[in-house]
Amino acid sequence: MNVLENILEGLRAIQSNLLRTILTGLIIAIGIMSLVGILTAVDSMKYSLEQTFSSLGANSFDIRRYNNFGGSRDGRANKVYPIISYDNARRYKQLMEDNAVVSLSAHISGATVVKNEIDKTNPNINIVGGDENYLQTQNLILGRGRGFSSFELEYGTNVAIIGSEIKDKLFPKTDANGKFITFLGRRFKVIGELEKKGGSMGGGGTDRTIIIPLETGRQIPRAENTQLNYNIKTAIAKPNELNYVMGEATGIMRNIRQDALGQENSFEIRRSDSLMQSLNEISGFLKMGGFIIGFITLLGASVGLMNIMMVSVNERTQEIGVRKALGATAKQIRQQFLIEAIVICILGGIVGIVLGILMGNGIASLIGEGGFIVPWIWVFVGLSICVFVGVASGYYPASRASKLDPIESLRYE
Repeated sequence: MNVLENILEGLRAIQSNLLRTILTGLIIAIGIMSLVGILTAVDSMKYSLEQTFSSLGANSFDIRRYNNFGGSRDGRANKVYPIISYDNARRYKQLMEDNAVVSLSAHISGATVVKNEIDKTNPNINIVGGDENYLQTQNLILGRGRGFSSFELEYGTNVAIIGSEIKDKLFPKTDANGKFITFLGRRFKVIGELEKKGGSMGGGGTDRTIIIPLETGRQIPRAENTQLNYNIKTAIAKPNELNYVMGEATGIMRNIRQDALGQENSFEIRRSDSLMQSLNEISGFLKMGGFIIGFITLLGASVGLMNIMMVSVNERTQEIGVRKALGATAKQIRQQFLIEAIVICILGGIVGIVLGILMGNGIASLIGEGGFIVPWIWVFVGLSICVFVGVASGYYPASRASKLDPIESLRYE
């Protein structure tokens, strides 16, 4: 009798004892469902949180001039690196635009007074110059109005997008769009209003910020011997590629800034994904805990399967005697019962995997819309575990069945 015949014999035995097979399969299904379900839930929740964190800037990094704050070290003055110039920033953007979304910005003025025809703000308004990608990379949402047009960005027209606190102060009862405000000695037309965000420690955040085209900011007269220091923000679509893109950005900026080989960077890169790093650590612990819980559940299921297989051997003692009397070897008997255990485990495992995926995605959907996830790695792990459990739980009963004496087996009742 070959392996195929043993498989068919195992399937016939399963069919003839359908109720016992279903109960045995359910034991395995519950164990696999616990394992796959918990791990699927962790993966799905992580995916959902990744999407949330991405909208908060977790898939981006900033490039700024390296500032060692002067002073000295080991009796030598620290090197003061030049600011990131407009040419540096623009060149970087050109080289990285195929791999990421890059925005350039510059802090034009702080502690600024903004006026309209009848009122003015406190001297606590920040003026920022930004390009066409600034709102996107900073995750700023327009409550009303529009963003900058390509013409306004290229030629530096006097238009502005204002924060909600400025709107409430200067235009409390009317729409600010189309109105004019004055600051830094220039008159600007309001074309948009940012949604209210609030700020920590009373700073106001973007609610006290005015955004103007970057080219407009470059045209505003500045104090003698002062230059704009440009900030670069790079955002990517896939957070898991952040390290690779950061490495590429470092090489490009070193080349642009002409940093000599062996010299430290004249700029610094700051990641915006501290939340994502914490999430990865937490999800790692959750996966470990989920795997342990699922494994313990599966261990209990394997003990139950072994017990049922032992009962099956006792019930089929006469059948074993008949088969041995007809010439079946101990190896063939052992193989039949072993294959029967493995088939039951696989059938139960498939049901458990399906239920586990549904359960995991259902739990994850309670905290947010993360999409339906099929964790193929855990599917293959689950099926592999099913085969292992089938072998481990079925070997002893199969070995015991193969060692039965055929004469004593035929007499068994």
